[in-house]
Amino acid sequence: MKDFRGLEVWRKGHVLTLEVYAAAAGFPRDELYGLTSQIRRSCSSIAANIAEGCGRNGDAELARFLKMAAGSAGELEYHLLLARDLHLLGPQQHERLADATVEIKRMLTTFVKRLKAPPQKS
Repeated sequence: MKDFRGLEVWRKGHVLTLEVYAAAAGFPRDELYGLTSQIRRSCSSIAANIAEGCGRNGDAELARFLKMAAGSAGELEYHLLLARDLHLLGPQQHERLADATVEIKRMLTTFVKRLKAPPQKS
């Protein structure tokens, strides 16, 4: 069992979630059960899946949850694009949030690869 709070990818996911929640607070009220809910859910699922994976036994289980986190990040990427195209996010705000999302996806991919790599012999 690992402490998820010590993982840089979790910290970045948590910060991104806080930023997305703040951005979505400015969405129209009629989007509350639509895009606002979807974008917040997909974003919070990134850090939540990392945390859940850390509470499981073994690297295979952790890798499975990291892959789910990456899937949520892909979903968030689309929701951010949709919010931009609906003029709910400005171009700069979209770019900043999307760049952070892509960075987290890369970190998750690297983490999974490390977990699946055979141990190095000394």
